[in-house]
Amino acid sequence: MTSLLALFRSGTNGLPPARPVEFDGLTLPPSPNTCLVGPPEYTGPKHLTQPAYAMPPELLWARLNRVAAGFPRTWKHGEWPARHQGAWVERSVTMNYPDLIAAEVRPHPAGAALYLYSRSIFGWGDNGFNLARAQRWLAALATETQH
Repeated sequence: MTSLLALFRSGTNGLPPARPVEFDGLTLPPSPNTCLVGPPEYTGPKHLTQPAYAMPPELLWARLNRVAAGFPRTWKHGEWPARHQGAWVERSVTMNYPDLIAAEVRPHPAGAALYLYSRSIFGWGDNGFNLARAQRWLAALATETQH
């Protein structure tokens, strides 16, 4: 559980240490304040499907990190390079709410598969912010992968 003091901090301050997300077998909470993106082959629950990228996982991982670093109010919270997984915190403009984003790049027969999980720490609903964030990250990654 995250303390309400996290609302009065900046960046990753006030949050517990990041831990890797186990996408295989991930159970989504009953609250509607999450968005999970996975490849078509992913058999778990997901909100959006993202086809594989025609590039090596290492290249997609590097591009994902560049995209994440370019978003305002977003900080790297943790990284597990061996599994091409990272965690970020993005804080809302008005209330400073910290939301968590986890992403993992995996090898795929077509190149690389992306798993992206955006979720709120506080509250039940999110007015579609996590879905919009996931779509924004995917759009920025699409632009970045065209270079």
